[in-house]
Amino acid sequence: MKYWLVKSEPSVWSWDQQVAKGKKGEAWTGVRNHSAKLNMMAMKKGDRAFFYHSNEGKEVVGIVEIVKEHYPDPTDESGKFVCVDIAADKPLKTPVTLVAVKAEKKLAEMALLKLSRLSVQPVTAEEWKLVCKMGGL
Repeated sequence: MKYWLVKSEPSVWSWDQQVAKGKKGEAWTGVRNHSAKLNMMAMKKGDRAFFYHSNEGKEVVGIVEIVKEHYPDPTDESGKFVCVDIAADKPLKTPVTLVAVKAEKKLAEMALLKLSRLSVQPVTAEEWKLVCKMGGL
């Protein structure tokens, strides 16, 4: 299993909206960055991802599961980009803020800090365990 982080502004698509979609999940559409596209193409069914509220909140709020591997993004008229389907797994007991991630020296190399504008990014197993612990899981 691999680990990831997906970002969304809560005013565009929030954790609560993701949870409301249930086990069927929702297509993660609208990604228009080639590095993020490659990350989505590497996602496998059953992989987990942190759900991160960007711009507003700036915090990891939950965990989602990849429930459908990449396929053409129906919102992309160019046909160049893909999406995956994700379903909410569980919320973090305590959201992990960007400030907290920056303060944790063991997370200094995390893509969230190094590639801050990338909307779909990899997370190492060690980073995953630490952020889960910080979030009360």
